[in-house]
Amino acid sequence: MPSYKAPLDDMRFVLNEVLHVGQLSRIADFSSVDVPTINQFLEETAKMAENVLFPLNAMGDREGCVHDRDTKAVKTPTGFKEAYKQFCESGMTGFACDPKYGGLGMPQAVNTALSEMFCSANLAFGMYPGLTHGAYNALHEYGTDEQKNTYLPKLVSGEWSGTMCLTEPQCGTDLGLIKTRAVKQADGSYALTGTKIFISAGEHDLTSNIIHLVLAKIEDPSTPPGIKGISLFVVPKFLPDTNARNNVSCGRIEEKMGIHGNSTCEMNFEGAKGWLVGEANKGMKAMFVMMNEARLGVGLQGLGLSEVAYQNALNYALDRVQSAPIDHKGEGASVTIINHPDVRRELLSIKATVEGERMLAYWLSLQLDISQKDPDEKARQKAKALVDLLTPIIKAHFTDSAVDNTNSAIQVFGGHGYIKEHGMEQFNRDARITRLYEGTNGIQGLDLIGRKVLMQNLLFGYIRQLRADVIKAKKNGVSFCLIVPLVRAVWRLMYVTLKMQANALVAKVSGKMGPAMIEAAGMATDYYKLLSLVVVGHMWIKMADEATVRLKTNPEGRDFYETKIKTARFYMKKLLPQTKALSKSIRTGAKVLMEIPADKFAHTQTTIGAK
Repeated sequence: MPSYKAPLDDMRFVLNEVLHVGQLSRIADFSSVDVPTINQFLEETAKMAENVLFPLNAMGDREGCVHDRDTKAVKTPTGFKEAYKQFCESGMTGFACDPKYGGLGMPQAVNTALSEMFCSANLAFGMYPGLTHGAYNALHEYGTDEQKNTYLPKLVSGEWSGTMCLTEPQCGTDLGLIKTRAVKQADGSYALTGTKIFISAGEHDLTSNIIHLVLAKIEDPSTPPGIKGISLFVVPKFLPDTNARNNVSCGRIEEKMGIHGNSTCEMNFEGAKGWLVGEANKGMKAMFVMMNEARLGVGLQGLGLSEVAYQNALNYALDRVQSAPIDHKGEGASVTIINHPDVRRELLSIKATVEGERMLAYWLSLQLDISQKDPDEKARQKAKALVDLLTPIIKAHFTDSAVDNTNSAIQVFGGHGYIKEHGMEQFNRDARITRLYEGTNGIQGLDLIGRKVLMQNLLFGYIRQLRADVIKAKKNGVSFCLIVPLVRAVWRLMYVTLKMQANALVAKVSGKMGPAMIEAAGMATDYYKLLSLVVVGHMWIKMADEATVRLKTNPEGRDFYETKIKTARFYMKKLLPQTKALSKSIRTGAKVLMEIPADKFAHTQTTIGAK
């Protein structure tokens, strides 16, 4: 049977020793944040994740959600309702929410650590409150005072939940193709009609009301075509003023590869009553509040799954006895498989990736807190630029590696990883969706290279931060064997970036933007992978810096800090060299991708080899 133990030592190291999150107490809204408070929340959340949520994970996968075709209701797996009630009573639903509406007002940096534990313990369960928080943020930023007072207290308490309704059968990424229509009513509300698919937590039995945030086009001659004509609406399952059932229902739930404990619904709106959120035809601006948070949240899902898969693979490797040591040439007693080099390669690759990603997730969440709350405008702007640049990295890299890491964990188990008994195959199935929703990873690459790097030119501000951290680490005595590989990887990144920027400038001047756009799109995935490796390497330098300093002052933690430095060395020597191949692939351009005509991909010839 699988197990999970929250990695509290590593979380405390990152939050309290590397990032000093307690420094946020200088901001008025976070005045109560200190190390004891952070540690208390970590410990209490760990108990819930380990003892309440994780035991329901396998059961939720086996049992799944059940849709009643007659009542249109959805029943969640056994134990979910009771766990959700306990979750709400703990205050977790409002942990990082505005105290004005009943929240605790705690930093995102700490909330990220708590969310990671929920993702590790039970991803399908964690999606229910996770989507609610996204709906809360969109309404908090763009809702009217009446909307805020009506919906936010209930969303914060967890009495109501929220969804985001974007995708339709004919459109996924291209939301300009949506057909859901909104007709204005005499009372100022709108009647929405259309079908949305892949709606996570669209219908369930955990809360008394479900608040849908829905993209639609207003039926009006002045509505612009395409994505410019999209508006955002709040559509409750039950109308708040009368508690009457709205005309929105679940047509079916998807039969999915994973996350069976979360209801992924087809939602039908048949003249459902809703209210405009924000400005008409400006819905994407408001929805991006939810989408950007969701992208960070999906990245955490990847991190959480990688962590729990690693823990179980490690436990198995420490216990499973197979074969004599390789240097004994088949002679002598068998040893546990962690003594075999290739098993160590699998485990260290997961370990180095997970710990580097955790550092990045918490560091970027700290930047998010600063960007929203810091009284210094320059500090806010600097932090926002980092969040904007690296959000696609969190989403894409963390989820790519989740699929790889859960796959590697299965490999450590051998044949035992392929069967349900050990739970590893569930982690892999659950991880696979993370590369797809909230914008596929290819879309994240396009966003990164097209908008964040070429259009907004955000990379160089980040590189200045990286350079300052490297200089600091060098002064503190961090080994050159850690610094030099990262510096070389940064050179590769800068070379391909400057080349892309030069090509884009030439194309703009010459008026030949079409080929340049294809070129950038063709290398977008390789580029985000290259930048991801560099950014995680940067995080390892920050951790190695702190560990080096701590080794001089804290002999009690010697084993922990020395292991950090050794893991950093593994990352620099075994994983970061991938940047060389990626940079070479980027430099070759995208022409080779477009050489074969679309109609030549299929094997249509019948004469080849016939004679």
